[in-house]
Amino acid sequence: MASPDGASGMGGSPEETELSITLTLRMLMHGKVMVGGLGAARGGSASSARITISEGSCPERITTITGSTDAVFRAVSMIAFKLEEDLGAGSDGAAMGRAPVTLRLVIPASQCGSLIGKAGAKIREIRESTGAQVQVAGDLLPNSTERAVTVSGVPDTIIQCVRQICAVILESPPKGATIPYHPGLSLGTILLSANQVRGHSPLG
Repeated sequence: MASPDGASGMGGSPEETELSITLTLRMLMHGKVMVGGLGAARGGSASSARITISEGSCPERITTITGSTDAVFRAVSMIAFKLEEDLGAGSDGAAMGRAPVTLRLVIPASQCGSLIGKAGAKIREIRESTGAQVQVAGDLLPNSTERAVTVSGVPDTIIQCVRQICAVILESPPKGATIPYHPGLSLGTILLSANQVRGHSPLG
């Protein structure tokens, strides 16, 4: 999930430690959502993070953002604000003005215990301090040892929430081997087959 590349000074300030860490953040995104959000993150030179998208024909893809913690958070920020912009453009001027944005992070299940905390204390603290909604899926993603962590709120709260989630997982490295989730290997394949059957319907 994250690897400290050359983090030598354990006793350094949080800012110094942050700069010496390479963070990898994986998110589940839908095709239409990806186009706008990732276009903004890639196009903005403010983010020096490397962004890759998994191959596949199903609507959901894994987006991987790698870089310094600061670069990754800037990329997440740009994606969140772009998604809010797109949601606002698609609505008829909601009374509250700001529609909640949802991001789905993909995190090894062995790290989810630390994220939830004893009797849910840690995740409750993150919700209360950021104002974002956070849900850790109870089930593993198909054919993997990862879970989806859904974060919802306005972009500012989402960014603070993702920062806190990353702080927790950086302190609690995954235990054992992680089998990464690949969309389309199970449910995606079934959906694709169903679409093909619907599309062809040779017997009418």
